[in-house]
Amino acid sequence: MIGPYPGPAPGAGRNGGRYPTAVGTFAGVTGRPDPGAPVAAGAGARFGWRLAHLPVVLAATGGLGVVALAAGWLAGGAASAAGAAAGVALVAGSYLLTTLLVAWADSVDVRLVLPVGLTTYLVKFTVIGIVMAAVVATGWDGLPALGVGVVAAVVVWTGSHIWWTVTHQPRLEYRAPRRAQAPAVD
Repeated sequence: MIGPYPGPAPGAGRNGGRYPTAVGTFAGVTGRPDPGAPVAAGAGARFGWRLAHLPVVLAATGGLGVVALAAGWLAGGAASAAGAAAGVALVAGSYLLTTLLVAWADSVDVRLVLPVGLTTYLVKFTVIGIVMAAVVATGWDGLPALGVGVVAAVVVWTGSHIWWTVTHQPRLEYRAPRRAQAPAVD
């Protein structure tokens, strides 16, 4: 419970008093600064919570990269080590790019998240598909290890992201609705 309801007394709102007309300010309800208020400059201030999970998922994926490199070397030599490490790096780079672009889009305007996210996926998977087709055509010995590295990195990144999400408090964000201006009547 945040505290006493900051809005008007029941019955004072529209629709026969079932809904209040106002709920107070974001800062008054949550105890946090208004998201629309000016903040200090810099990427940390601009992206804040949008990138807060990155240290955990990057550390977990980086640790996997070291393990994949060693396991690949032991399992199949240099080609397998390179393949396993490349698979982990491919997923980490791909997920990181998507995270950064979607965080940027959300910091500019929430309506940009879907088009930026979908465009990122389209371009990213097209490029990855073309590159993978070229790698398959070479008959490289590290290809099976690359596939294992990709699968392991997806599991580790996603699992560590889920862990981070479950172990951190949810954030509350209030964005006041934009109201359309009524047309002028002559």
